[in-house]
Amino acid sequence: MQKPAFVENEVYHIYNRGVEKRSIFEDDADRFRFIHDLFEFNDQRPAANMYYHFNQQLPKTEPRNKKSPRKLIVDILAFCLMPNHYHLLLKQKTKNGIVNFMKKMGTGYAMYFNQKYQRVGPLFQGRFKAVLVNRDSHLLYLPHYIHLNPLDLFMPEWRDKKLRNHKSALKFLENYRWSSFPDYVGIKNFPSVTNREFILKLLGEKTDDYKKDIVAYLKNLNLDSIDNYLLE
Repeated sequence: MQKPAFVENEVYHIYNRGVEKRSIFEDDADRFRFIHDLFEFNDQRPAANMYYHFNQQLPKTEPRNKKSPRKLIVDILAFCLMPNHYHLLLKQKTKNGIVNFMKKMGTGYAMYFNQKYQRVGPLFQGRFKAVLVNRDSHLLYLPHYIHLNPLDLFMPEWRDKKLRNHKSALKFLENYRWSSFPDYVGIKNFPSVTNREFILKLLGEKTDDYKKDIVAYLKNLNLDSIDNYLLE
């Protein structure tokens, strides 16, 4: 897939999976590490000069940050980690911001993973995939789609519009920590990682409205409307 030109203030759906579709998260420590890196690598400073402090026993609220304030290169609008892939919705803030951010992310996490599991070689299936989201109507639905991905682990029938218990689905999503969904519905999880104001303002919603909206989207699911922006 040919990557689009990355332009400041534009929004992109970013995706990658493990090489040969292998797992890229073996345990919660790996997932914590990836989310920690989402926070730490989102900085204009080179990765080599950054101060990394990571403790998997941190409270569930925040990656720890003891250095000077970051100068963000992207806005992370939404994210979701799945066993063998991840989704990001990014808005570029600086020139080459997405490329620099994803280079630091891919290299940093792969080095951590390979060292931990004593493996060599690529972890990801080539370079990250990206699609420009150039219509507000699609931008309204992509965060919902990204946040619904964890249902593949619990209620995979959601993709075929066969989901019957929407209350159980919502409860599962609220308790799935490896996504920005909890923060979008007012459950403090990793609030410093994402910029949620952009999407909520676009939707004209508050946290309670977002919860109702995603249930409505799930009941009236139409993935065809955003098919060109999906990368799986």
